[in-house]
Amino acid sequence: MPTRITLRLDFDDGRRLGHGKIALLEAIRRTGSISAAGREFGMAYRRAWLLTDELNKMFSGPLIAAKGGGKNGGGASLTALGEEVVTLYRKAERQAFLNGAEEIARLERVLAGPAPSDCEKAEATELDPSDASDRS
Repeated sequence: MPTRITLRLDFDDGRRLGHGKIALLEAIRRTGSISAAGREFGMAYRRAWLLTDELNKMFSGPLIAAKGGGKNGGGASLTALGEEVVTLYRKAERQAFLNGAEEIARLERVLAGPAPSDCEKAEATELDPSDASDRS
């Protein structure tokens, strides 16, 4: 898996905007539903709703427009401001990666080898001769 940057913006008063909230906004855009968007992430509807409410209060206007449910169903969509926030966040993310590409490549070159899988760890433990006293 290639290296990626996950950007989190920490605004004043403890307000945060990161990959998860942006992914939720993108899922709402794609599905037209807060509930369906939350399900994509294994999230309860209440949690998804609380996050959308937090996002709507974080900016100068709402990012998500929700229509009440009922017989004909509800739905949700991103407002123009919501679309702008997603676009600006993704642009900042790309810029961070591009501006740090040389340093990221250098970090990749000095990484240790891949971490052993759980199976490889178990096999190494089973074959460890120093552990023979436990096998009597």
